[in-house]
Amino acid sequence: MDLGGTYYNTKPQVEALEALLRKLPDPTEPARPSIERPKPRRARQLDADQVQELITGYQAGATVYELGHRFGIERRTVSNILKRHDVPMRRRGLSPEQVDDAIHLYNLGWSLARVGAHLGVDHTTVLTRLRERGVPTRDTHGRPRG
Repeated sequence: MDLGGTYYNTKPQVEALEALLRKLPDPTEPARPSIERPKPRRARQLDADQVQELITGYQAGATVYELGHRFGIERRTVSNILKRHDVPMRRRGLSPEQVDDAIHLYNLGWSLARVGAHLGVDHTTVLTRLRERGVPTRDTHGRPRG
């Protein structure tokens, strides 16, 4: 009959507990001030006049990104508002010539973000078009993706 087993030699467990205790702050020291974190904000609600202004701005040619910045909301929220009000969405995308230009610049070593900024579209649009054309892409360190 084994009476001690795992707990017969408690020295390693005591040493582990002592090591954990050493990591705890000294109880006699004053507590460190807590880190100030911004409180989550309530989603911004646009009133009827602002919604109408947003729609008018979009129909006048402003992008969802520009409108989001102007009204302090996400571009997806802009798109949702436009869809809720049955506003036809523009699909800017890239022309075939712009895709050729994007491929050329990307092959020169430009990042997706830089190519997108140059062509006035989001980097994900550039990535999508490159993939459609079968262009091998790089990871964030410039290495070919596997």
